[in-house]
Amino acid sequence: MESILQELHVAPMVGTIVYSLLGCIVFYIGFVAFDKLTPFSIRKEIEEDHNVALGIIIGSGLISLAIIIAAAIRS
Repeated sequence: MESILQELHVAPMVGTIVYSLLGCIVFYIGFVAFDKLTPFSIRKEIEEDHNVALGIIIGSGLISLAIIIAAAIRS
């Protein structure tokens, strides 16, 4: 049984799934913190007021957060 699991490379797959879930959780926490730190409603500004500049800034902030999380997981 153990040789079958070694052939399937289960341990790396489990590690990948765990790190992916951990990265998603940290990303969500970062987004919620970013949302709480802004003095205005991000949802209202983007959806109702169609603030494209804020959408670009939020998107770039989330991309930079994702790069930082990916670098932390790789090391």
